Amino acid sequence: MKRRQITIDGNEAAASVAYRTNEVVAIYPITPASPMGELADAWAAEGRPNVWGDVPEVVEMQSEGGAAGTVHGALQAGALTTTFTASQGLLLKIPNLYKIAGELTAFSMHVAARTLATHALSIFCDHSDVMAARQTGLALLASGSVQEVHDFAAVVQAATLASRIPFLHFFDGFRTSHEVAKIEELTDRDLLSLLDEERVREHRRRALTPDRPVLRGTAQNPDAFFQAREASNPFYLECPAVVERTFERFAGLTGRRYRLFDYHGHPAAERVLVLMGSGAETVHETVDHLLERGEKVGVLRVRLYRPFAAEAFLAALPPTVEALGVLDRTKEPGAIGEPLYLDVVAALAEARQEGGGLAADPRVVGGRYGLSSKEFDPACVQAVFSELAAERPRNHFTVGIVDDLTHTSLEIGPPLDIEPPGRVRAVFYGLGSDGTVSANKNSIKIIGEQTDNQAQGYFVYDSKKAGAVTVSHLRFGPEPIRSAYLVRGAGFVACHQFHLLEKLEMLETAAPGATFLLNAAYAADEVWDHLPREAQQAILDKQLAFWVIDAYRVARETGMGGRINTIMQACFFALAGVLPREEALARIKDAIRKTYGKRGRILVEQNFAAVDAALSNLHRVEVPATVTATFGRPPLVAAEAPDFVQRVTAVMMGGKGDLLPVSAFPPDGTWPTDTARWEKRRIAAEVPIWDPEVCIQCNQCALVCPHAAIRSKVYEADALAGAPEGFLTTDYRAPDLRGLSYTLQVAPEDCTGCRLCVEVCPAKDRTNPRHKAINMEPLPGVLERERSSYRFFLELPELDRSRLERLDAKSSQFLQPLFEYSGACAGCGETPYLKLLSQLFGDRLLIANATGCSSIFGGNLPTTPWAVDANGRGPAWSNSLFEDNAEFGLGFRLAIESQQRQAERLLQRLEKRLGADEVEALLAADQSDEAGLAAQRERVGRLKETLAGLDDPAARRLAAVADYLVTKSVWLVGGDGWAYDIGYGGLDHVLSMKRDL
Repeated sequence: MKRRQITIDGNEAAASVAYRTNEVVAIYPITPASPMGELADAWAAEGRPNVWGDVPEVVEMQSEGGAAGTVHGALQAGALTTTFTASQGLLLKIPNLYKIAGELTAFSMHVAARTLATHALSIFCDHSDVMAARQTGLALLASGSVQEVHDFAAVVQAATLASRIPFLHFFDGFRTSHEVAKIEELTDRDLLSLLDEERVREHRRRALTPDRPVLRGTAQNPDAFFQAREASNPFYLECPAVVERTFERFAGLTGRRYRLFDYHGHPAAERVLVLMGSGAETVHETVDHLLERGEKVGVLRVRLYRPFAAEAFLAALPPTVEALGVLDRTKEPGAIGEPLYLDVVAALAEARQEGGGLAADPRVVGGRYGLSSKEFDPACVQAVFSELAAERPRNHFTVGIVDDLTHTSLEIGPPLDIEPPGRVRAVFYGLGSDGTVSANKNSIKIIGEQTDNQAQGYFVYDSKKAGAVTVSHLRFGPEPIRSAYLVRGAGFVACHQFHLLEKLEMLETAAPGATFLLNAAYAADEVWDHLPREAQQAILDKQLAFWVIDAYRVARETGMGGRINTIMQACFFALAGVLPREEALARIKDAIRKTYGKRGRILVEQNFAAVDAALSNLHRVEVPATVTATFGRPPLVAAEAPDFVQRVTAVMMGGKGDLLPVSAFPPDGTWPTDTARWEKRRIAAEVPIWDPEVCIQCNQCALVCPHAAIRSKVYEADALAGAPEGFLTTDYRAPDLRGLSYTLQVAPEDCTGCRLCVEVCPAKDRTNPRHKAINMEPLPGVLERERSSYRFFLELPELDRSRLERLDAKSSQFLQPLFEYSGACAGCGETPYLKLLSQLFGDRLLIANATGCSSIFGGNLPTTPWAVDANGRGPAWSNSLFEDNAEFGLGFRLAIESQQRQAERLLQRLEKRLGADEVEALLAADQSDEAGLAAQRERVGRLKETLAGLDDPAARRLAAVADYLVTKSVWLVGGDGWAYDIGYGGLDHVLSMKRDL
């Protein structure tokens, strides 16, 4: 039977099967794997049935633990039940997983394996989450490609019903979960053929029901627990055979054959790598390359990791193997080795003790790779194989990094290009929310589903919110695509945002003779003069075919606003040669009809017009024979930036963080604040410009600005000495600060162009009501002037906080924001509150932050928006987990109160040496306003000077806690940006507040 070819990502590949083979789906959507749960929820809302014709019950819970408890209950009551998760979410499910496994309950869950938060949060891929769950008793089955994700989702459902062992099916988060690929879809008929209805009935017969009452979950004593724990052994011993039989049945249905351990390589291999997940695809491809060069190498993929079938593992290895390299995508600090390595060593050792094992008795070494989606490419694979060829290969190595601290890393040679010559490789540089990624996903679907070509798309995000750089890596070709790594040697490179040329060395990815497409606001005969020297040199050195289009102008003229995705997609198909031009355009328009048809004829016609206009505005650039640029790529950060920002932050900003050695990083995850001001993203096409003649000085624009990119100041007129040409100022008109000058100034390179300031501005020119006190103007025409003006603006003195007679929406904007230039989405509704919070309390503020948007725009690298004032004070920020920030913040408050009480006791103890009047002033200080806080800080400063001269243990202890005599403010910040003050109410207050939230 011919099955449908579809182009989907790994999340949908898993969810499609899980949804169709279950009756209850319990989800918690705020997980890094949320697309799986969200897809199931959407399908249920549409009324889409499962394979038995029923619509699954999808329930969204309040937490990962809540979802796990719901799963446990639904399973006990006899329903086929599933869930999805990743990373910390999996750990929050672990207590229930122990129960589910201990009760031998048929169940399958699907995990996009991702990094656990340790010294830092990471949303990217490794196996630390599933390795932390390996002791629960769930079977673990690993898939390595989008097709395997789809297939194994079906295999685990059948195998769990047959074995009664619950299964955790995992695949690499982001690398596989978000990879878009062409696969063969399993039909409902396939799934029904694989599932044994008698096993489903057995599952139901084991359900808790008053019709056949039993009791589970007893409390057992020493006389029973140990024996009962061992009673499940036969089920685990039989499990590998059940999976093997299920694989055989699956092969009979589809022709795709899998085994517990799949070997690929030379039949008499001397060096073999052992690993699981998407990295095995890259090793497979590299092995083929090395085999062609006569090397005796191979790769053993681990499919079923738990229960670990040692006999099957040994049987799959070629008996000639002399060196085994076991690669783990996780790190277990303090362990003698990582999990898979230890299992392999144990399997070989036990076989030798029993008189079996491999004839060659191979040396086994372990290594770590790919943590947090670190690139693992053919050059890395070759480095490991080369190490295995050494007389004494290094054990417990790392590959893909430079470890200059403990010297574990292998040296990697030059890039190794082993992809077939006929394959189309393309790389696209864009910004989050500019449509680049969605356009490329659409292109993959067009090519994957409407041609015989294989297709793959992988998308690199920098984990900031909208406006961050996105890099799309696309591959097309007739052969299967196993390249689970980033594209190098691309035949097509597109830059969808002109300013990225000044930040990134994007033409490094271009192959000689490749096509380069640039979106620029310059004509073909003038764009060359606007390129930095480095870009011109790369175009000449690689003899690139250079094309240009002003996509934003085309978008405006065709009614598309700022969306350039359709336009750039049409240009790609016109230049890349993947399909004949006319056929490609017809298929783009078919995709437009499918995507936008339900939203009205006008939108469809606008997209059609954009496609046609794209080609008429696409022009080839006549490249001069030599470099003519008079300027180079500007430095990523200013010369006055701190040393750490120069050495580390700037390298990460330039997309070269992979080159940083281990010694560059703080070992405990402590990073400096006040770094976002050095990252000038320049992502706005238009920025707001102030008209002081119309302005009523309400400060509403500054109040609503999500990124602190518009600020107001009042200052003495003599501070204007040395002001640059074009710097705007006017007299301040309100009575409270009359006599001062007033300026409203935009930070042109930090603005996101969201227009909120224009929308909120109430002041209009009476002669021209469309002209306001704030008006958007194209950035290129005002950049130099506004950049200079903003630099001078920052040098103007900050207002003495104690001069404010009252604090309201207007006056608060004269206070320095200590939250600025975050990576939040343009127009974000959350960050203005955090900015205001920092203005009101920033110099004495501790923040307990929940994981979510606020931890990404607030604590994401390479730069962070929490800033400091001229005294070096500012918000101190930390993030714990998804669900505990109320308790986390309570800990802050308890610690502060404890140290404050210590300081007060020590003051009283040292009263005679410090002076009764000074101690009384410190203890009785009124800190209810800015003047009182300033006075207390002065007193604390004098106190510390005095204590430094006292040779007394009590004085030294007091010096360590003296700063706690100044009031501290502790706030909870939620994942979605809400903020709540933790006062002095104690635990009851915090817990009741958490319930309210």
